[in-house]
Amino acid sequence: MSFTYLAYFIAWKILGYLPEDKAYGLMYWIADQITKRNPSGVQRLRSNYLRVRPDISEPELQSLVKEGMRSYLRYWCDTFRLPLWSGEEIVSRTTVINEHLLLEALAEGKGAVVSLPHAGNWDHAGAYYCETGWPIVTVAEHLEPERLFKKFLAYRESIGMEVLDASARSLALLSQRLRQGRLIALVADRDLSKNGVDITFFGYPARMPAGPALLSIQTGAPFLTAFVRYIDTGIEITFEPIIEVPEDGKNSVKVSAMIQESANRLERHLREHVTDWHMLQRIWIDGDFEERE
Repeated sequence: MSFTYLAYFIAWKILGYLPEDKAYGLMYWIADQITKRNPSGVQRLRSNYLRVRPDISEPELQSLVKEGMRSYLRYWCDTFRLPLWSGEEIVSRTTVINEHLLLEALAEGKGAVVSLPHAGNWDHAGAYYCETGWPIVTVAEHLEPERLFKKFLAYRESIGMEVLDASARSLALLSQRLRQGRLIALVADRDLSKNGVDITFFGYPARMPAGPALLSIQTGAPFLTAFVRYIDTGIEITFEPIIEVPEDGKNSVKVSAMIQESANRLERHLREHVTDWHMLQRIWIDGDFEERE
């Protein structure tokens, strides 16, 4: 049994059964200790936040990083405790803004594609829609160790999601699900592969997945964006209108325009709620970025 798997397994057991205030208090303490140690993930979070808020002072930036790490550890605490929540708790801890935009899109009968970032708790958002009659279909990157990947797969399936392994076949399977009228949710704010779409993000070159736009173009399913952030009572999900497929141009041009629009929307949310963005990895492709082989 790997150390990583053992650590997650123990956290799942302990944090699931501690009183709520003790569990979250412990995770916030751990977040503060990690921030003080300043490992590479925290350094990356700091540089990402600085791209979003370039005019802030060093003490203000440090405060954002501390709050962002607490938000990130809150996500993990939720993850370890969510399987114990009742359906009523999942719903009561969820606030949705502009939900009519999603429901109206789904009413067309073509399914819907929702793109969202690594912000707030996207699993909680998925659990809410599974609980309220719209089971989510999503994709998960296959990670190591294998036992940990399978545990997360089982966790999301226990919520009610259908989770597809990211592969060359996943786009075809997602298209099939859309033709069945299903709701597809894709975390799509980072793709450093050569297959990603180059866009401008906060004035710098970045790369994001093409999948949401491609699915919309290929199937006719509406493509919407959502942002999930933490509030005192749980999470808040905000939907924005359908991103229409441009009428002119090749598919590659249409995809680029649609993904750029989704990035523009994300910019607006992050300017207001950057500490809910749990991006501890590279997202921009300038500086010392190197292409994958």
